[in-house]
Parts: sequence; C-alpha cells; structure tokens
Amino acid sequence: MSGDNDLIKLYSGRILELAAEIPNLRRLDAPDATVKRRAPLCGSTVTVDVTCRDGKVSDFGQEVKACALGQAAASVVGANIVGCDLDQVTTARDALRDMLKSDGPTPPAPFDGLEVLRPARDYKNRHASILLSLDASVEALESACASSPCA
Repeated sequence: MSGDNDLIKLYSGRILELAAEIPNLRRLDAPDATVKRRAPLCGSTVTVDVTCRDGKVSDFGQEVKACALGQAAASVVGANIVGCDLDQVTTARDALRDMLKSDGPTPPAPFDGLEVLRPARDYKNRHASILLSLDASVEALESACASSPCA
C-alpha cells in the first residue's frame, strides 16, 4: 500500500496545475515540421508543430494525450520553447533524461521548471511519457532546420 501512497504523492499540486494549463495546446496551420511521438508502454502521445526563423523556434503548437506527468512536462516545454534554438532544446531533452535516469542536474533555463518532475525518477515506466514533448520537439526542429528556415 505504501507504493500507492508514493505514487499519489508523485502527483503533486504543482504537477497537476501544470497539467491543467498547457501553453500552446493547439495545432499550427502551416508548420515547418510536425512530429508525433508515442510512449509504447503507456500509450501517451504528443504531436508537435514548429516554425523556425533565424535558427530559433518562432511558433509552437502541441497536441497532448498523456498522463499528468507527460502533460506537466509538455506544459513547461510549451511555455518556454519559443525563442529557443535546436541546441537549447536538445540540451534540455538530454538533461531531463539524465535527471530522470541518474538523478542528474535540472535542465538549464528556460526549461528548469522541469525540476518538478524529479520525483518521477523512481517510476521508470513514466519516463517515456515525460520525455515525449522534448523528444518530439527535437525531432521536429531537426526536420525544420534540415529543410532550411532554421539554417
């Protein structure tokens, strides 16, 4: 029963607030790239649309069908990704993965709000859902930059 209590504690008030208010929860009309990612274990999905100008995200939209942890991560990403370049987003994704898998440092600003998800490190079955938004964003930015607007 204590495992259930630990899981309940994981869903803190801040995580639930973030999950309830996801910024840029929309699809873009004319994105430079769109990527849909799915976490196979839980079935969570995130679809990301990006437009890029001068090497940075100029517009961002996402459709999120995930648990509260995945939604909270998408909320932090959606609130902070506009104005970031591919290196910043890749660094945030890699740092989040390291934070979850080996208790590494918090992702750097502007994605440092992902610190709220640190307690999820003990729940490996939740990691893929938490990483979805950044995984899809990195892939979308790589695609958009390859086709020129970010270059």
